[in-house]
Amino acid sequence: MPKPTDTFIDEVTVSVSAGAGGEGCVSFRREKFEPRGGPDGGDGGRGGNVVLVADRNLATLLDHRVRPEVRAPRGEPGKGSNKHGKAGEHVVLRVPVGTMVYDADAGEDAAALADLSEPDARLVVARGGRGGRGNANFATPTRQAPDFATPAKPGESRRLRLELKLLADVGLMGFPNAGKSTLIRRLSAARPRVGAYPFTTLVPSLGVVEVDDRRFVVADIPGLIEGASDGAGLGDRFLRHVERTRVLVHLLDLARSEMENADLMADYEILRRELGAYDPALLERPEIVILSKVDLVAERAKLKPLEDAFRALGREVLCVSGATGEGVPELVRTMLGALDAAAAAEAAESDEVAS
Repeated sequence: MPKPTDTFIDEVTVSVSAGAGGEGCVSFRREKFEPRGGPDGGDGGRGGNVVLVADRNLATLLDHRVRPEVRAPRGEPGKGSNKHGKAGEHVVLRVPVGTMVYDADAGEDAAALADLSEPDARLVVARGGRGGRGNANFATPTRQAPDFATPAKPGESRRLRLELKLLADVGLMGFPNAGKSTLIRRLSAARPRVGAYPFTTLVPSLGVVEVDDRRFVVADIPGLIEGASDGAGLGDRFLRHVERTRVLVHLLDLARSEMENADLMADYEILRRELGAYDPALLERPEIVILSKVDLVAERAKLKPLEDAFRALGREVLCVSGATGEGVPELVRTMLGALDAAAAAEAAESDEVAS
């Protein structure tokens, strides 16, 4: 799993420049008994490439925020005695798995250049320039002393926009203070950073849940509010991390219902509306509804009408307390069942497309 980090950066713009090629050499052999030796100028080396590599040990694009310009070394020039210049070394930029790569100058609606969603996936984003050819290449029976070499080519330069979308099996969603951070602490070894209201979780956090011989990844998505799909509370930036999750878990805060007389069904509908406004396909994902902080409810019997309302919609609904652990084992089993069902559906769809 990615190492924890104090600064989560999920979008950066970087300028990359590959190395220019080395110049070709103009040289003639000069030896003791060969005063009129032939041309022996070597070729210049190729410039270094700039390469992106997906690294499973990274969880942020911070390194590229503090180093926004990258240049690869140029190739060395050719020399006499047919010595070719050394190629410039490639510059490897490591990014988290799940990084989308865009041309920063192509506009917001341009398609991605690549989706580095697999560990060790590589993409050459700027190719080094070709080295110049030395004059030894141009000797012919009728042109025995060429006094020229071809020039080196410059390396490619471009601006890239890197956008990280977390890879997780399950995404925890809900309003601020719904109990997502407490729950992910209970489910896994993740220790999300939290801050003051209205956004208790400052950045998305990943945790690994292990049960028997199974393991899956859960993402704690920072709290959403109404208007999140339009950017309210930076919700559009948080919602991008839901795109890759296979199962969505909606946490509804029973404490809000108890103390503020909040309508949790209305809260759920707001979350669904924001998901649909951001990407309608998200509404088709398998869902689990959690009535969170059940330990704060004195009269459990009054929860039954709400549970029945969600079951009538075809939703799995569980009463859970991240603080005490109540309902967590059942939740893990339900998550595993939903993930298995999602995997089976994906396999069936893939077979249908193949046939």
